[in-house]
Amino acid sequence: MEMRESLAKKVAWISVVSNIILTLGKIIIGWYGHSDAVFADGIHSAADVFASVIVLLVIKIANKPADKEHPYGHGKAEVIVSEIIGFLLLLVAIYVAYEGISGFFHEVESPSLLAMWIALFSFVTKIILYRSSLRVAKENQSKAIEAIAYDHKADIVASIAAAAGVLLSILGVRFDIDFLLYGDKAASVFVAYLIFKIAKEMLTEAFDILLERNINTETLQEYIAVVTEFDEVKRIDRIRAREHGHYVLVDLRISIDHFKTIKQGHDLAKSIKRKLMDQNDNVREVLIHLNPFFPDDTDKS
Repeated sequence: MEMRESLAKKVAWISVVSNIILTLGKIIIGWYGHSDAVFADGIHSAADVFASVIVLLVIKIANKPADKEHPYGHGKAEVIVSEIIGFLLLLVAIYVAYEGISGFFHEVESPSLLAMWIALFSFVTKIILYRSSLRVAKENQSKAIEAIAYDHKADIVASIAAAAGVLLSILGVRFDIDFLLYGDKAASVFVAYLIFKIAKEMLTEAFDILLERNINTETLQEYIAVVTEFDEVKRIDRIRAREHGHYVLVDLRISIDHFKTIKQGHDLAKSIKRKLMDQNDNVREVLIHLNPFFPDDTDKS
């Protein structure tokens, strides 16, 4: 748990430092270089800085063990962070779209070539950050780090789109092609769409977890396969599982022969729980209810 928290903090700090550098570069160069797309990408990076700081503040809470007031642990703190970041990105998308669309109704200036180079630098940097962050997130089942990774993912395409928009505008001036002058404005609107798409994905996933939606069918089938390996299990009456941030809670109802003793039922439940947790690192708790099974039993309570 300490290693998981340390990795999460490391990823968040790397994200904070890199995004501060990129934010300052893109906003300053985007503003003075007359590039709405690069400036908008800089605003997005500023939102990333805020998101990373929030993650740093909540990581320790999310990794705290269960206690009397929070018997299921504190994992959903990460989900709440993911939701906050999603809302933040949604607001950024609206702002960027508004600025980009309004630019079509004003006289445009050709952006500087430096604006394109800062966008390309951001593109390369974000690819490296996205891949490393996503790897750490999957290895540690961390929704908070995953949220940071998705932020980087949004920046990857946003940066290359901004660079393309700047290049089109420059070519429009050089070859006197009027409609290419608006390439930078079009790119900023496209950046807004990409940010909106990422925000929507994050908000949808966060709401599903907070509303305790059942986990995906494939994973549930894997749990069922483990349970049915035990011959004493005559029937699986119900199986449910829900994400609780970076870990999963499983609720299971099974039927065993009615003549089994309480101790036999207890030992069986303990063995099932241990095997489910051993084969699935992210399963934190397994609650098992035992029902009596009769040969002609049709009750699946």
